[in-house]
Amino acid sequence: MLLPPDTPQGVADALGYLQHHLQELTERQHVSESNINSTLAALTMQLQQLTQLVANPPPPAVPNTPPLPVPSPLVSLPPAPPVRQTCPKLFCPLDFNGERHNSCAFLNSCSLYICLALEQFHDEQERILWALMFFKGGCATKWSENVFCQEADTGVFPIQTWGDFEQQFQLHFFPANAEANAINALEGTSYH
Repeated sequence: MLLPPDTPQGVADALGYLQHHLQELTERQHVSESNINSTLAALTMQLQQLTQLVANPPPPAVPNTPPLPVPSPLVSLPPAPPVRQTCPKLFCPLDFNGERHNSCAFLNSCSLYICLALEQFHDEQERILWALMFFKGGCATKWSENVFCQEADTGVFPIQTWGDFEQQFQLHFFPANAEANAINALEGTSYH
C-alpha cells in the first residue's frame, strides 16, 4: 500500500507492522482451515464406514459346540426366579503418606479390596502397582519412587509378590515396637 509522502514515520512503521502481522494471521488461518478440512474428511469417512456397518452388520458367529440335548418333559416345573447377584460397593483405600499410625489400616484396606475384587487384577504386580498408586506425600512417596528407581536401574520390578509387598511395607511403615506397645496398652491402667 502506498502512503502519501507526508505520512509521519511512526504511522508508516505501525502500518507496516500491522500489515506483516495480518499476513501471518492469514497464513495461520489457511493452515487451520486445511487442518479442519483434513479432520472433517477423516471423520466423514469414519462415519460412512460406521453407517455401512450398521446397515450391513456381519453375520453372528456360529459356535462349534453341538446343541445340548433337550430333556423330555416328564414333570412341569415352575420357572426359577431370576438370580440377582449384588456386590457391595467397594471403596478404595485412603491415600497413604507414610505415617506409621495409619499404616496398618492402609494395608488392611488394600488387602480387603483385593480380596473382594480379585477379578480386577490380572496378576500380583497389578495389585502392587495399584497399592502404590495411593502412596501420596511424605515418606510413602519417597519409598514408592525408590521402588520405581530400582526397576529403572535393574529392568526388573523389585517386589515380585503381594506377600513381598506386605513384608516390605511392614518393615518400612509399621511402628517399630507395635507388639510391645499393644501389650503395654492392654496391661496398662488406661485399659481397665
